[in-house]
Amino acid sequence: MEVHFLEKNDDYEAVLKALLSLRTSYDLDTLSNQIQKQYEYGYKVAYVRSSDGILAVAGFCVGEKLAWGKHIYIDDLITNPNYRSTGVGRFFINWFKEFAAKNNCEQIHLDSGVQRFPAHKFYLREGFNIASHHFSIADVKGG
Repeated sequence: MEVHFLEKNDDYEAVLKALLSLRTSYDLDTLSNQIQKQYEYGYKVAYVRSSDGILAVAGFCVGEKLAWGKHIYIDDLITNPNYRSTGVGRFFINWFKEFAAKNNCEQIHLDSGVQRFPAHKFYLREGFNIASHHFSIADVKGG
């Protein structure tokens, strides 16, 4: 297994298709366009690849906040369902920990939908803490 950063290469469409399983409101074109927009603000996409194909994908940013210092925020993280519970997720989280250390990040953060109990179990097992509740207003224009 190796981690790669998304480029417009032979893996590009397969990586986007993996993200589409998490972000179902997009199609290939709109997702590609959105990723390109977010790249302007520091968004990155990394993925785990083996001879079997794309095993996991994550979109993330390196940022800095008063509350967290320099950190990684993982926006999107998906493991191919055929490779869950095989060590792929642990491998990827360990890569993020190493990437964070190399980039002088103090913390790693992510949000996970309240209904995603298997993901929560995984995150807790990998050393994440439930540190807060995330609140949002999804339709500011609707008022």
